[in-house]
Amino acid sequence: MNRKKKRCCRFLENEIVYKPVGISMKEIDLNNIEADEFEAIRICDYEGKSQIEASELMGISRGTIQRLLNSGRKKIVDSFLNEKAIVIKNKH
Repeated sequence: MNRKKKRCCRFLENEIVYKPVGISMKEIDLNNIEADEFEAIRICDYEGKSQIEASELMGISRGTIQRLLNSGRKKIVDSFLNEKAIVIKNKH
């Protein structure tokens, strides 16, 4: 069984959805960004902290931070290029 190590993330009150204008949610593909991906992007890209600092804040390895950044950023760019909605999921 593959279990994720507990990660320190901000609590999101609700799911957050961003979508292109003019396309209904029924007609659009979704890219789900997990809370840990969002948190890694927030810490590194928005706050300007290093991957090492982010790993310490989130309680996970630097390698895991790098994987979260790569997967989260790829989903965001895919959404922009292919007119998909971005759904930021609550942490469980």
